[in-house]
Amino acid sequence: MDYLKTVVPSQLLAERGSNLVVINPGSANIRVGLAKQDSPFIIPQCIARRTSQFSKLTVQDQFLNSQVTTTQHMEREKAYDVIASLLKIPRLDDEFSNSSVPRKMGRVDGYNYPNTRKDLPFTWTDIHVNDLNSTVAAESSMGKSVINESMAQGESAESKEPTMTERKFREVIFGEEALRIPLNEPYCLRRPIRRGHLNISQHYPMQQVIEDLHALWDWILLEKLHIPHQERGFYSAILVVPETFDNREIKEILSILLRDLRFSSAVVHQEGLAAVFGNGLSTACVVNMGAQVTSVICIEDGVALPNTEKTLPFGGEDISRCLLWTQRHHQTWPQFRTDILTKPIDLLMLNRLKESYCEIKEGEVDAVAVVHSYEDAMPAGSHKTRLTALNVPPMGLFYPTLLIPDLYPRPPRTWFHDYEDMPEDTWHIEFPRRSDMPDALYPGMNVGLPMWDNYPIFSMKPKKEEKVGLAEAITSSILSTGRIDLQRKLFTGIQLIGGVALTGGLIPAVEERVLHTIPPNEAIDTVEVLQPRTNPTFACWKGGAILGVLDFVRDAWIHQEDWIRNGIHIGSGRKYKDSHFLQAQAMCWINS
Repeated sequence: MDYLKTVVPSQLLAERGSNLVVINPGSANIRVGLAKQDSPFIIPQCIARRTSQFSKLTVQDQFLNSQVTTTQHMEREKAYDVIASLLKIPRLDDEFSNSSVPRKMGRVDGYNYPNTRKDLPFTWTDIHVNDLNSTVAAESSMGKSVINESMAQGESAESKEPTMTERKFREVIFGEEALRIPLNEPYCLRRPIRRGHLNISQHYPMQQVIEDLHALWDWILLEKLHIPHQERGFYSAILVVPETFDNREIKEILSILLRDLRFSSAVVHQEGLAAVFGNGLSTACVVNMGAQVTSVICIEDGVALPNTEKTLPFGGEDISRCLLWTQRHHQTWPQFRTDILTKPIDLLMLNRLKESYCEIKEGEVDAVAVVHSYEDAMPAGSHKTRLTALNVPPMGLFYPTLLIPDLYPRPPRTWFHDYEDMPEDTWHIEFPRRSDMPDALYPGMNVGLPMWDNYPIFSMKPKKEEKVGLAEAITSSILSTGRIDLQRKLFTGIQLIGGVALTGGLIPAVEERVLHTIPPNEAIDTVEVLQPRTNPTFACWKGGAILGVLDFVRDAWIHQEDWIRNGIHIGSGRKYKDSHFLQAQAMCWINS
């Protein structure tokens, strides 16, 4: 313990992080890397399989409500006008009456691109097999051979170049490459996680979701981290899960790690708690703004307070959709087909435009940008145009009717009706006692340390989505703690994480709007958003890496043999995935 108090954190990560793989699965992207790394690989969490059922690229997903109702359209326009008044820009009716002529725009295929990534078009993925060795390595784990015998043996140097009909196609494509497949190619694109849950439905069965996650994560371990199958037993996995995950979903993902990917052991941590560790804090209100879900949870002295959890069904992708709607409404978007539901490459383009140009500030925010059109396998068409009202879409965080989040509804939960609640069930199980188990860790003796004696036990409740804006969710979460001293700490300790947290002007907007949302009868007069010490995009991943190297959470690890035999680590008798309690011990030592 004296060593842990004196050692430099970077040294500790380097010493103990070389065989720890930190995995933080989000809805749209997964962050994976070794704990000793400074930053993770951030990879779109999608997979495309070649199919004979479709003649062109098909997005296989649960039902998408792509039709905006009249009521939703009216609510969106109303929200726009409210935001326009706040930002001191013209309302929709004012703009229409002042200018009925569309803004000038034009195709600029000969445009001399500046040396900036935001103006470069995406390129189509090469769907043909080029590198035999890497293809076999990436796809052999699924038990499928995508190279026939003649290709495996190789062709003579004198053989002619194969024709298009003779070339072999890649059977499985992962990550961003899957989003850039030409639209006229017969592939089926799937996203295993949607809106913070496994994307299970009658059109996407659970077994296929699990297989896709296994294939994708196995490819990442092979191609990005260079960890072959025969060496997996020397590595342990740190799983940093979103607060939205159900107990059954965590169980299935643990099975992928320990049974399918063959890690020697694994441990589960919550995103909110990991983010606190990642920024060197002990108490904070963590606001995690991802691509598809925004969650709020309060952390006190290293313990997540489950009754403060709020889930909002919108994120960065919804802001990107709103950006497209705004430009179309103002007639600034070129007249080509842009459809983020059926053309994944269009979503990549819109996400980049949002990250490059959207910000929150008063006054008219315009920018000259180059947008691209993508059709079949043709080269991208370039169109130079002036985008307008770029400060409106991110304000949808506070006025969610602007975003119409139901376009991507959360996956149906019918598959969860087996009522399997592992944490609650295992809490009461009489575990066999190992000979090497200390009395303090045997559940027949006590829960563990005296610090647990007066800590309240929260029942597991279904996770509900809130139909409110970000400021209301933050205020409601903090006030639900019920203690004025803690509330004051939390209102001055708001931590923004996730890719959306990088939006320009978001911090002062959150501070101002949360302050105005606090009821006047509450004795709170200060709101402060903390400046991040770690890149908000991967703060949870970094915190998971820090947690993974700390010795005093080792009793929480689940060993492969125990999991396969019993489905739960029987060493400690604690609820393996309930980090509301699990990490209080760790934070107690850190603060001592």
